[in-house]
Amino acid sequence: MIRGVLALNHLGSGKVREIYEVDADRLLIVASDRISAYDVVMSEEIPDKGKVLTGLSNHWFELLDTPHHLLSTDPADVPGIDAAAAEYLAGRMMLVHRCEVIPMECVIRGYLYGSSWREYEAGGGPTTEHLPDGLQLADRLPEPIFTPATKAENGHDENLTEAEARDLVGDDRYEDLKARSLAIYLAGAEYAAARGIILADTKFEFGIARGEVILIDEVLTPDSSRYWPAEAWGPGRSMPSFDKQPLRDWLEEQPWDKTPPPPPLPAEVIKSTRDRYVEAYELLTGTGFEAEPT
Repeated sequence: MIRGVLALNHLGSGKVREIYEVDADRLLIVASDRISAYDVVMSEEIPDKGKVLTGLSNHWFELLDTPHHLLSTDPADVPGIDAAAAEYLAGRMMLVHRCEVIPMECVIRGYLYGSSWREYEAGGGPTTEHLPDGLQLADRLPEPIFTPATKAENGHDENLTEAEARDLVGDDRYEDLKARSLAIYLAGAEYAAARGIILADTKFEFGIARGEVILIDEVLTPDSSRYWPAEAWGPGRSMPSFDKQPLRDWLEEQPWDKTPPPPPLPAEVIKSTRDRYVEAYELLTGTGFEAEPT
């Protein structure tokens, strides 16, 4: 939670973020250093993770030519905070437009991997219904595909067929979100490729504010996207990712049933996971990451 006084109404907590009400038109989103795996939040935090996610989102919001929700990243623009809260918020806050969230996650896949590969290998499903036969793990797809999903009550993503997605948001909205998502993905993938990184897949969320569809939440971060080093890519094999892979790899070796409580994380796993996030930040922004003061 916030260190210091923050005189705002707390609306809710996600796995990583805290959301506060500023007024009728604005929200404050604060990225913590929490980390989850297999839908379970770990007991330990990853230092600076919230700043990496926020810093990368802000970087992309500035680069992308698309309307979005970000208003300010300056703690001075947040009412009712003391000096300690302002210090904590610096680098991990977004003051944003309040909006009506469109209840569909817009997933773009440029490569066949993760749950989509497992679905494809098992005979096909919602995310692979339009793919040709004969593809391998980590294959680059003939063209990026739009595979929307929605949240179930248990918090897991549920993939939608094209027909289900159109029923959910309507044909016009579906086509608009698909076009927006593909354009953002292609711009992000081109930018990342110039820095030696493959943007394998990602997901976006959109909302409606003042009658306009806008990009919301985080964008093109290691938590919402799968990034690979381009030099390591090759079809038919597993790929290293710039994300929480060190944590997942360690958890896979533990006698844990992937339900709470999670096992305590050793210091080396915390450090290697932090290093992976920071590496992604530095490669994508081209700037050094300023560590959180201790």
